[in-house]
Amino acid sequence: MTSTRTRPQSATALAAEISNRLAAVMALRATQAAAHGTDFAEFWHVASQCAQGGKLLRPRLLLGLFDALRAPEHADPAARTAAIDLAAAVELLHFSFLLHDDLIDEDLVRRGVPNLIGRLAGVGALNASNGSVDVARLHWARSSALLAGDLMLTIAHQMFARVGVAEAARLRALDVLDTAVTETVAGEYVDVGLSDAQIAPTLTLVLEMTRMKTATYTFELPLRLAAIMAGAEHAVEQRLGDIGRHLGVAFQLQDDLLSAFDATAAHGKDLFSDFREGKETALIACARLTSEWPHVERLLQAGDLSASAGRALQRLLESCGARAAVEAIVQDQLDIARGLLVADATSIPPAAADFLLDVMEQLRGRRA
Repeated sequence: MTSTRTRPQSATALAAEISNRLAAVMALRATQAAAHGTDFAEFWHVASQCAQGGKLLRPRLLLGLFDALRAPEHADPAARTAAIDLAAAVELLHFSFLLHDDLIDEDLVRRGVPNLIGRLAGVGALNASNGSVDVARLHWARSSALLAGDLMLTIAHQMFARVGVAEAARLRALDVLDTAVTETVAGEYVDVGLSDAQIAPTLTLVLEMTRMKTATYTFELPLRLAAIMAGAEHAVEQRLGDIGRHLGVAFQLQDDLLSAFDATAAHGKDLFSDFREGKETALIACARLTSEWPHVERLLQAGDLSASAGRALQRLLESCGARAAVEAIVQDQLDIARGLLVADATSIPPAAADFLLDVMEQLRGRRA
């Protein structure tokens, strides 16, 4: 029997479409930037380079699910163009959050290469310290990154506001965006408060911070937007958002595990970086509940974390059961997401269910 489903595009093809749209947005803005002088034009050029070339996880989720939700008889090219526009906007939203996050964490590199701050400050090495950079230039670089983050956020919002769909869908997309931005900011606020010991840590709070800071805009937002752009029922949009929420928590907890235990560079995080920055991750929150906590705390408070101290922390987090506890939470979140999908099998189209099941399987075996 011949399938009546739309054939999903490959991840590579989706990424190419999104990248092309991003490049077009950046080129248009480059023309506008040139009107404000050569210095600002060069600044935009560097910021534009940093904004492109990422994994495009969030926009690929949006566009991939949109394609899976569309019935063949409703394959409206204009609707797909709108979905591509929002996919590109979500990537710019992500970049704006990264810029602000790098400012808060005082990071100069990302994925082993200088981030926008590092490039503007003239940093070339993976582990360059802030002290090796001219103070005035570093202040200029950080200030510039703050402005770039603000501008990227504004551009993303403009793309949402002008997306070519019916007013009801456009307003719904704007509402979902507003919720995502608010929750991400709230999550970042709690994250900083926990790291600076201004908010009392509990595992429940850390998991809620994880949901707000990462899950909402990384998975819930793209999946909801895909449903809105595809004209799905509101109940389907809500269910997809619920599924995305649990997938997003699992994704971030996996990030925490990779930062603590995976020495490869594939995941883009410096090994032990969360330890050095005093991040109150679920790993640390779980360790607090064990008898090994005084030993873990002593290593975390020892100052600049050496490689040997980092390895000692790894052993303690394994022996006290914190690693196993977080791994169990990851699996639980993935199981809940799958259960929600299976329970709503009649309202979520088979192609969309297959797409989400594939995402879940990729997360189960994630190493980057």
